[in-house]
Amino acid sequence: MKRTKKERQQLLIETIKNNPFITDEELSIQFSVSVQTIRLDRLELSIPELRERIKHVASKSFEDELQSLSIHELIGEMVDIELDKRAISIFDVKLEHIFKRNQIARGHHLFAQANSLAVAVIKDELALTVKSNLSFVKPVKLGDRVIAKAIVILKDQEKNRTFVEVISTVENEIVFEGQFEMYRTNEPSKGDTK
Repeated sequence: MKRTKKERQQLLIETIKNNPFITDEELSIQFSVSVQTIRLDRLELSIPELRERIKHVASKSFEDELQSLSIHELIGEMVDIELDKRAISIFDVKLEHIFKRNQIARGHHLFAQANSLAVAVIKDELALTVKSNLSFVKPVKLGDRVIAKAIVILKDQEKNRTFVEVISTVENEIVFEGQFEMYRTNEPSKGDTK
């Protein structure tokens, strides 16, 4: 379906608002136009390129929000968090993360991103992984951008446990899934008024 420039640009605004991590290449496929057309549309609309959008989202200060670990202990770059509810991080696969022979990311990096995100989402001074159930769904390769999303699915106050699900994607395809059972102290943490 052929869209007018105005219609395409309106959809472009909405698409980027819903997914600030979408690339110009993905947008060109979605809208059936060239990458150059997408870049020109972004320029006209004053929408920054992907790298700048990520920096903007990541520029929010998460250091003050995190309680169970430091922002520097997180594997990947935090882009969103609501403690005890959800969190998102981005991990770019570089040369140091892959097997040289086949350019595939070593699994412990994907696990580390997901596990550190499961720890980070906990609103407590102490959060430790008790148990995890993992599925490596699809190989991740050099240059891929892994977006991990953690969601708290259950809090068991009596047993001091929180259950977190993490789903990691590359270009909207699931590459990793993990369910984490987390121990927490349930003691009043910084920012609590108890």
